[in-house]
Amino acid sequence: MARDLRMLFGANDRSVAAEEAFTNRQAQWQAVAAALTEQLQRVASPSFDVEDLAGPRHNLLVAHGVGGIGKSTFSRKIEATLAHATGRPAQWAAPAWPIERLLPVRVDLARSSGTDFERVVLSIRLAVASLGRPMPAFDLALRRHWEHNHPGEPLEEYMRRGGMLSRFSNAVNLPSQIQSSLTDVAQALAMPGTVGGAVGQLTTALVGALRERRQTVRALAGCERLADILEAEPDLETLSFATHLLAWDLAQLPADQRTTPVVLFDGFEEVGDRTHRDFERLLQRIVWLMPNVFFVITGRNRLQWAEDGLQGQLDFTGPTAWPSLAAHVPGARTHEGPEARQGQILVGDFSPEDCDDHLARRLARNGQPLIGPDLRHVITERSHGLPLYLDLAVMRFLEIRRTGRRPQPDDFGDFPALISRTLSDLTSDERHVLRSVSLLDAFSVPLATQAAGLTHDAAALRLTERPFIREDLTGLWPFHLHQVVRSTIRNAEDRTDDRWSEQDWQRAALRALAALGQEWAHGPRRERTVLIGVLRQGLRLARDFNLDQLDWLTEAAFAYVGDSVWEPLAPPAHGPETTALSTPADALVETLSALARRQREHRARTVERLTAVIDSRLLPAELQEMPLYYRAKALRDIGRSHDSRHGYQQVADAGGRLAQAARRGLAQAARLAGDFPTALAAAQTLGWEGRHQRVLGDLYWIQGEVQRAAEAYLAGRLEAEQHAKAGEAAHNQAMRAFALAFADPDQADDEIDLAQQLLAGLDLRASTINTAIGAIIRDAGSPTLGEDRIRALRTELDAAGLTSTMPTLDVAVAFHQAVLDDHEALGATIARLREQTSDGAYAYYTDIAHFMADLQLPDGHTPPRWLDNEQATRTRWRNLVTTRREHLRITR
Repeated sequence: MARDLRMLFGANDRSVAAEEAFTNRQAQWQAVAAALTEQLQRVASPSFDVEDLAGPRHNLLVAHGVGGIGKSTFSRKIEATLAHATGRPAQWAAPAWPIERLLPVRVDLARSSGTDFERVVLSIRLAVASLGRPMPAFDLALRRHWEHNHPGEPLEEYMRRGGMLSRFSNAVNLPSQIQSSLTDVAQALAMPGTVGGAVGQLTTALVGALRERRQTVRALAGCERLADILEAEPDLETLSFATHLLAWDLAQLPADQRTTPVVLFDGFEEVGDRTHRDFERLLQRIVWLMPNVFFVITGRNRLQWAEDGLQGQLDFTGPTAWPSLAAHVPGARTHEGPEARQGQILVGDFSPEDCDDHLARRLARNGQPLIGPDLRHVITERSHGLPLYLDLAVMRFLEIRRTGRRPQPDDFGDFPALISRTLSDLTSDERHVLRSVSLLDAFSVPLATQAAGLTHDAAALRLTERPFIREDLTGLWPFHLHQVVRSTIRNAEDRTDDRWSEQDWQRAALRALAALGQEWAHGPRRERTVLIGVLRQGLRLARDFNLDQLDWLTEAAFAYVGDSVWEPLAPPAHGPETTALSTPADALVETLSALARRQREHRARTVERLTAVIDSRLLPAELQEMPLYYRAKALRDIGRSHDSRHGYQQVADAGGRLAQAARRGLAQAARLAGDFPTALAAAQTLGWEGRHQRVLGDLYWIQGEVQRAAEAYLAGRLEAEQHAKAGEAAHNQAMRAFALAFADPDQADDEIDLAQQLLAGLDLRASTINTAIGAIIRDAGSPTLGEDRIRALRTELDAAGLTSTMPTLDVAVAFHQAVLDDHEALGATIARLREQTSDGAYAYYTDIAHFMADLQLPDGHTPPRWLDNEQATRTRWRNLVTTRREHLRITR
């Protein structure tokens, strides 16, 4: 393992061992090995023709990834592995081919390395020099190029000055090999004297001999394009085409001496940008013209060579030319079929285990990790697997340690260096779009363009091809930023030249919020998933940037509550968590969060949270009725009927959007008080908006008219389905199953199954419990109905704060006990019901329990106002019990 000098010089403590840690990348190595194996088999085939310029190319693999992900390290490890077996990382499987037949050469294309096209070509030729044989066709073209472009400067002096001789052990042999090639040609042409200073004469004579097909130059006559290249102007364009000659020379080696060069181009993103592709065109030409050479290209971005749209910018484009790259081009079709090899692989994030291993091995003292396990865990979590973050964290660890202070978890947040590394090769428009989409959890190209305030999609399209953009085709919006990149851009101190001011961020937030509103209101799919998606992102923006105008969020909030599905909405806190409400956005976030969370927390907590919103008076008048109405519902659930009715009345009197729902609440309040005729009269004025069928169903089953109730619930479910209200449909079906369970256990089976299907994926705790109570009623009188099921439901109701549903459960228990004719147990249940309903709400449940067992009501008992007379109601409930007994007798 190599010493990491940057880390080594980061502290005075010589006992700290700083090593360059390489972690895994086993899957990527397997892809390289598989592609290289295919290349070796292809070149060894008798049908392979090095001079075929029309066939598709399979001789490259692209490894791309975000800056700092470890691409250069990966490239160096490939070179070391192919150069000598001892360089192979322990995690990598041994190659299936002898490395002696491979000739690796790595070319760093980073601007800091000073690599130009001539150096690229020379590097490849210097690597080939290790074979100890001249490459006559190419060497002639190279010498001609050199004499023309570097007059008076010997090639060996240039290589020595540029340090190239030190990189290649056999580089010193190159000048002699070139000279040998020239001498051999001169002798074949019977030219006198030396040819060192007369390369022009030599090539002229050779071209003539080749054109005349003289026997004396038969060794080179097989290279069909040699004469054309030697006649062309000796510039960089010609030098790039001359690499075809080197490929031809390699193909002429005896079979037992043939070697496959493996050229690794690293830092490919620095060869230019996606508008100026001059350098890229020259490099692509090398890859195309040397099909017997395998290329591994590493860079930040995927190669676009398989896209037809690049015709004219590059020489060889399209999916037919580059089948292995075409798998990454939407809609591309190749002749290779769907099984074509994936030629572009992502050098992705580390796993948590690899992150910990990297941190543990990077700094050590006496063989033990210098960074402790707890701190490694924190850094690993915050890195989201990005190796650059790990490296920056290690540097910060050493920096803090130099001050004499012990590094703490809070020391490792966002690193500003990540911003410059991420933005370094982006255009101005791409940087603008990147900052804009950092405000969004996920985005599409049109959404990104709108959020950035641009009039064209080009920058957003280019950005989606960058490796720090993740793609999820199953998502509502397919793209999202790498989490660490997003967090850094949003939160770290930005010192780049085009950094945004606070006003810039505020304007971007307004644009993004407006874009999300357009996505919901005018997009192609105004459906529930879009609503939830825009609400989650819009609420976060409105809250984090203290946006006073809620705009479309008001309409979306009413649409959210109208469906009664209650998906979680509230985004996590941005920065230090606080419960203080200071803006309308804070109040709306808290309102919707409380409504969703009430399915999983005690209703008393819901009352508390909504009361805080109401008292803050931050919501506009149109929205203020929402916490008022739902607080009234929660008050009813915890048994505070009087306060609940008062809340409903406030909302009904205001005449807003929830007024009809509040009137339904008042009708239900009349039902809870036993004033059934008043509740019925109110129900008949509610219409669909007031969910009149559900209110009727709730009235009818209490009268013992369970079939009539079931019909009302069915009508309510059908209405809800027509209006695409999944939550309301599920609630009606749950109550339909509940009602039918009294009369027909067999039919109730199917209805309960349907209710469970409709509730799947919805967060409706009360309706789910109603379905479970329906199952208890269905099993009434059966020995399979154990006390444990009833006890479990009591516990769940208590935890949820659904106090108002507890008497309903006891009605189901009373039905079971009446069927069994267990008067002792029934007496205890009636006593419990009397205690639960002592405030007057649901007091009629004690009447129903007496009716079931045909018991007399106690003296002084105040009956409710039944829709029918008391005797008719008693008869209906008693008949349900006797019918169940008969059903059980027959089925036994």
